[in-house]
Amino acid sequence: MKKNKTGSNDFSEYIYQPQGKIPRPDEAVAGLPLKETQETEEDVVLNISLRPSKLTEFIGQKEMVTNLKVCLTAAKERKEPLEHILFSGPPGLGKTCLAHIIAHEMHSKITATSGPAIERAGDLIGILTNLEKGDILFIDEIHRMSKVVEEFLYPAMENFEIDFIIDKGPYAKTIKFHLKPFTLVGATTRTGLLSSPLRSRFGIFHHLDFYKIEELASVILRSAKILSVDIDKEASLGIAARARGTPRIANRLLRRVRDYAQVAKIKKIDLATAAKTLDEMGIDKAGLDELDRRVLRLVIDSFNGGPVGVESLAASMNEEVDTLIDTVEPYLLKAGYLKRTSRGRLVTKLTYEHFGMKYNKENQNELFEK
Repeated sequence: MKKNKTGSNDFSEYIYQPQGKIPRPDEAVAGLPLKETQETEEDVVLNISLRPSKLTEFIGQKEMVTNLKVCLTAAKERKEPLEHILFSGPPGLGKTCLAHIIAHEMHSKITATSGPAIERAGDLIGILTNLEKGDILFIDEIHRMSKVVEEFLYPAMENFEIDFIIDKGPYAKTIKFHLKPFTLVGATTRTGLLSSPLRSRFGIFHHLDFYKIEELASVILRSAKILSVDIDKEASLGIAARARGTPRIANRLLRRVRDYAQVAKIKKIDLATAAKTLDEMGIDKAGLDELDRRVLRLVIDSFNGGPVGVESLAASMNEEVDTLIDTVEPYLLKAGYLKRTSRGRLVTKLTYEHFGMKYNKENQNELFEK
């Protein structure tokens, strides 16, 4: 493998109230209204280019950044590799970005891979033996590594050596590989799926939480400057309010608003332009997209507000359970639209208010009593 060098928010003040006509992209060129799409290869490349390279450029997660800065400074003063680090949290909050920042701050090379990509122990051995002293090994989705590969990682993390068995039966021999001291940076969206022996071998733990609107607005303004996009502060706050507390989504929405402004010949993006674009994409004022609304309306309409098991929800929607757990639920739980109970998922009063429906608390209480 090649080495690289390298509590609920109030959105009311950022809700746009239309005043007059705004040019639509389909008035400039023929086509359908904007729709939310999957990230293209260009989006992936742009995401990489928008990533900060230094810890001082990283926005948000202040407490974590402060603690990480102490660890980095201490390790550099001792001229030792950094301890193994585990980053956890929902997708798109900066775990991969932080791994590359650590490599840059430690003046080290980084080798990046993912848990599912390491299928055999031999693959891991090849990666580990090519690491130099102080190098960073970044494993994304580390909870998805197979148990066989994971067990080979234990002595490598603890003693910087691995034992590899060759041949079979009476000819079996154990070969010990001595590794150069390295730092393993693991990233996971499902901390509970990590085995206890693997988790205990990390020396530094950091959980990344959803961003505040003001922090996301700063991310958007920084990205706009890199992309040479002229945008005012109100527009950045408007986009941030719909970005689900996630920088990756904020940057994606910024690029879509930029496309809208370019086609509509708008030189400077204001709140009206941003709001119109996001409305066309199906992203409402609370940042909920079509999938979020489908989940919430299904719980209300088909299951009387819940409780309902996530398997039943996934089957009713013809979606994978992991999609709901990893992609949809984290933000809905954090924003207070959904509750997770021992009986299943339950929508809250906020959900009914969002859809302009009457909240029937007594009916839900009856379900719990039964």
